[in-house]
Amino acid sequence: MSQFAIEVENLAKVYKRRGRAPVQAVDGMSFSVARGAIFGLLGPNGAGKTTLLKMLTTLLEPSSGRASVLGYDVETQPLEVRRRISVVIQETAVELFLSVRDNLLTFARFHGLDRATALRRADNVLERFQLIAEADRKAQDLSGGQRRRVQVGKIFMVETPVVFLDEFSTGMDPILKRAVMGLLREEATRGRTIVLTTQVLGEAEELCDDILIMNKGREIARGDLNALKLLSQNVYKIAMTFDRLPDGIREELAQTAPMRVEIDQNTIEVAYKEDEASVLEHVSRLARGRNVLRVELNGASLEDIFVELMKETHL
Repeated sequence: MSQFAIEVENLAKVYKRRGRAPVQAVDGMSFSVARGAIFGLLGPNGAGKTTLLKMLTTLLEPSSGRASVLGYDVETQPLEVRRRISVVIQETAVELFLSVRDNLLTFARFHGLDRATALRRADNVLERFQLIAEADRKAQDLSGGQRRRVQVGKIFMVETPVVFLDEFSTGMDPILKRAVMGLLREEATRGRTIVLTTQVLGEAEELCDDILIMNKGREIARGDLNALKLLSQNVYKIAMTFDRLPDGIREELAQTAPMRVEIDQNTIEVAYKEDEASVLEHVSRLARGRNVLRVELNGASLEDIFVELMKETHL
């Protein structure tokens, strides 16, 4: 038995368009995902993340290359792959004319659960996803965010060894999103392999054991968070809180050529790609003659790494 839950070799997808040039959505991707890992697939809109996910879940046929899930080839053994996976894609795939509870129960029965187990798990999912009040409402009458909760809740109805989540937190409030992230960690601890795409970099930074950053259908960087941070040497993040936001601070910061600036009330957060001595000079200059309540100096966050890598790929 392979130590990998997913193996991808030179996988590619080309969309042919009548009268126009073909689009290379995925261009020769190769990687593997360890069993029991939370694997993050990151990239901007149009990077090829969803196309890649659809090939791995047998929803799209590759143009070339190969991929397997738990040893089963996604092209030649699609039914074996589907028996072992749960999938949440960007489209809110729920049965619109069924109630929320029946959506969950139907999904469970498709995966072979007996009725008693399905009912017990449905009650648990309804509570965890704050859907008890909507249990008997048809999915067509729910908001987009509520439908998304139903869809994500389905993966907790079954125990498939591999889970694919495409932008799973869409429509979730911060409290529910944090709770779901905790549930995903629990599932990985129990041995489930979770593959997720996200543009919320904080989610990936907090959740993922292994991260692949892609753009224009190709791999840009790969590794755990510490390994990726080595790719952005001399990237530092300054957070400073003042008693009040200084006048002209935006213009002053712009003159220092930062990678990124965020201002929230009386707190500024600035990222620089410079040596440590130069960054400390920025801190000293920004603090001079001002009442500073807090200063933090940290290495690069995943967001800073992502921004830097995307700049490089657009050169």
